[in-house]
Amino acid sequence: MLPAGRTTEEESLPLSALLARIRRLVPRSDDQHYDEIVRSFGVGTLHPPPTPMSDGELARAIAEFLKEQPSSESVATLGRRLDPSSPL
Repeated sequence: MLPAGRTTEEESLPLSALLARIRRLVPRSDDQHYDEIVRSFGVGTLHPPPTPMSDGELARAIAEFLKEQPSSESVATLGRRLDPSSPL
């Protein structure tokens, strides 16, 4: 059974691979940002993109997220970058 609003196609995207890509983009000095991303995926606030993102698209989304302190607003902005159809 899939969470509400999710499709089999979305669930097949490996979250571990996406998190590994994100980990490479987030400097260790910004671990609180990475921890917030992991937590947000864990609680369902963030969802993997429905279609794969290029390295450039992902890098731009993460760079924008890193400009501010982790917050519900910055997570929502990242969520919209990862999945434009996100209700956040």
